[in-house]
Amino acid sequence: MQLSTKKYLPHVFVLLGFIIISLAYFSPVLQGKAIYQNDIVQYIGMSKQQTDFKAETGAETYWTNAAFGGMPTYQLGARYPHNYIKKLDLALRFLPRPADYLFLYLLSFYVFLIVLKVDYKLAVLGALAFGFSTYLIIILGVGHNSKAHAIAYMPLVLSGILLVFQKRYVLGFLLTTIAMGLELVANHFQMTYYLMFLVIVLGIAYLVDAFRKHMLSHYFKSIGILIAAVVLSIALNATNFLATQEYVKESKRSKSELTINSDGTPKEETSGLDRDYITQFSYGIVETFNLFIPRFMGGGNSEDVGRDSATYEAYRKLGATTTQAAQEAKRAPMYWGKQPIVEAPAYVGAVILFLFVFALFLVKGRLKWWLVGGTLFSLLLSYGKNLGFLTDIFIDHIPLYNKFRAVSSIQVILELCIPALAVFGLVKLFNDFNKKEDKLKALKLSVIITGGLTLIFILFKSSLFDFVGINDGLYRQNYGQDFVDALKTDRKSIFAQDAIRTLVLVLLSAGIIYCFLKEKLKEQWVVVALGVLILFDLVGVDRRYVNNENFVAGVKMSKPFQETEIDKYILKDTTHFRVFDMVSGPSKPSYFHNSLNGYNAAELRRYREVFDFHIAQNNINVFNMLNTKYIVAQDENGDAFPYMNDQVNGNAWFVNDLEKVESANSEITILGELDTKAKAVYTNHEALSSFQNLKNKYDIDSLAVIRLIKHAPNYLKYQSTNKNDGFAVFSEIYYPKGWKTYIDGKETSHMRVNYILRGMPIPAGNHTIEFKFDPEVVKTGSSIALASSIMLGVLLLAGLFYEFKKTKGV
Repeated sequence: MQLSTKKYLPHVFVLLGFIIISLAYFSPVLQGKAIYQNDIVQYIGMSKQQTDFKAETGAETYWTNAAFGGMPTYQLGARYPHNYIKKLDLALRFLPRPADYLFLYLLSFYVFLIVLKVDYKLAVLGALAFGFSTYLIIILGVGHNSKAHAIAYMPLVLSGILLVFQKRYVLGFLLTTIAMGLELVANHFQMTYYLMFLVIVLGIAYLVDAFRKHMLSHYFKSIGILIAAVVLSIALNATNFLATQEYVKESKRSKSELTINSDGTPKEETSGLDRDYITQFSYGIVETFNLFIPRFMGGGNSEDVGRDSATYEAYRKLGATTTQAAQEAKRAPMYWGKQPIVEAPAYVGAVILFLFVFALFLVKGRLKWWLVGGTLFSLLLSYGKNLGFLTDIFIDHIPLYNKFRAVSSIQVILELCIPALAVFGLVKLFNDFNKKEDKLKALKLSVIITGGLTLIFILFKSSLFDFVGINDGLYRQNYGQDFVDALKTDRKSIFAQDAIRTLVLVLLSAGIIYCFLKEKLKEQWVVVALGVLILFDLVGVDRRYVNNENFVAGVKMSKPFQETEIDKYILKDTTHFRVFDMVSGPSKPSYFHNSLNGYNAAELRRYREVFDFHIAQNNINVFNMLNTKYIVAQDENGDAFPYMNDQVNGNAWFVNDLEKVESANSEITILGELDTKAKAVYTNHEALSSFQNLKNKYDIDSLAVIRLIKHAPNYLKYQSTNKNDGFAVFSEIYYPKGWKTYIDGKETSHMRVNYILRGMPIPAGNHTIEFKFDPEVVKTGSSIALASSIMLGVLLLAGLFYEFKKTKGV
């Protein structure tokens, strides 16, 4: 039987439509503009050194000295050999950023619904609802690109899993392998971890169904196939996976050896992040209604309330000019929930949530229960400390849960599940022809639940809520009670506006369905009308927060930092040193200099601890040992000024005393008083096994010297002269894996001293010492990735040939 191209034409047109929609929403990219994403600006600052190194040498460096004193680039966009799954990802993201991520949202969810055998027109509807979900657009606006990247591939992973459970084993295996490989390419393990929870919920639903239908053999066969697919997908990403696993043991997401905080108080014992840090962004229970009414809790921390607002008038009464008051009214603190910072509400959509409730009455079976289960699971966990008993169970007992912060972001699961079930409500609406009374009853109940609840909020808002934000006390102290009252007035006003908006959308959606049930509208016009409502609803809210005003000239994003006079002054110094900038922000210093500053959620744990204990306290001894030659601070007039530290120890030096201390607590606290030029301290650790004859005292001749003669991010070369055996300390951050040390070309070892630095004994005489960052994990991972890519290529060709033969045979 000949395959008909007509079968695929709708999908081709849908694909082209998604491209047009993605470019239309982010239309400034067609003019060469780029969206201003603060997180990406910080990333560019952090990664500038490795980018320049690649441009100059053509080689990749897996170490940078530009941030946090020095760290691996594994979490800074490092590129690895034979990472062919990454090349596929880049091919799929062919549109200008961030239109590429919106396109992936739409495409991935469309495939997901097609695999679930949804008609392509309804699949488009679901894709639009998912892709324009406000949270997914907001994260593009602020620059959480890797998070968006991982979320975009979630529906594609589910598609492969569902194909396997549908007994399409070959195609399911191939799609799961590729989709999971792409998911891991995104390198946002928190989102992938949350996806795992949804897959577990799905697996439980299918297990119960298989048990009831006596299909356990098929179920476990499917599980075996999926495990094999996941293993192969991990192998495709072996380098990144192995490097991340190696690095996480040294990052601040790992268990600390310290039992005290920087202020001397006892430290909470944990194998991951601090509990308060994990739950800092906990979704409020009442805040749940933000999913349905966009500014239920005021929207974001910075809302445009306009010149007609009470806030504008309050600023005018405080003495602001009309221009000043208008500017302040554009960033009014309307959010009155309990989270410290909220850019925008996690709005799923009034239309979609109405359809979701409608679907609850019509959809039956395992599909409903895993989608509802995923929704409830993610919602309950997003409450964090507001549902403490559940969160504590997961932090204390569920592996890896304590490695991630911002628990509210698990709502990405419900943002996937809700539109999926909503679409299936429409599938039931159109397909079950003999159940009109059931549908009318479901419609009536859905309107009563959603519309009735909204009406209660509109009528009784002042009785139900106080509209008081967590920072209102500060505003009262600085601006007075009248200003706070103005904020509350505007919060009530936008609450009412959006609640009425939601009620109208619910009634319009219900009216469309009612007309269909009364045979006043045909199916295709219902789809069109609901599509228009969904786009009007979601895009209308999205544009409040991410719109053309967020775009800037492309060069401003490619080169976001400009040299100041201070930078020019420091750059005249051609020696090798570090800068600590207390004025310019987290990653700007890294853009121009080797810096103690930085911006990354997974910096080295020991460095962060030294920063908290000493660098933040301006400990000169620690500045000296880190070769911090310039400290940018404010002068007596409040202007930035580069203070030169002429007491620095230099790039390396010989010490007189080497003392072993008993604990990490002792090692880090002693740095507060330690004369780092003359003495070094250490504790027991793995590297010590290479050193048998460490001495407590070393004689230093007045002519003894060790000099840095060549440096690159991944290579350091020194020459030493000392008539006695000596112990040298290097002002370089210690990292236990990857750095290889040579004396006169012969490989040797080095150790950790002063909590974060490198040290090593050097024999008497003249010697050349070299450090080379040549991580084995990259070599091993690249070999595995190459072999896995070849295997996948063979399996893909064989699988496609099999599917073609099977289809042709039909």
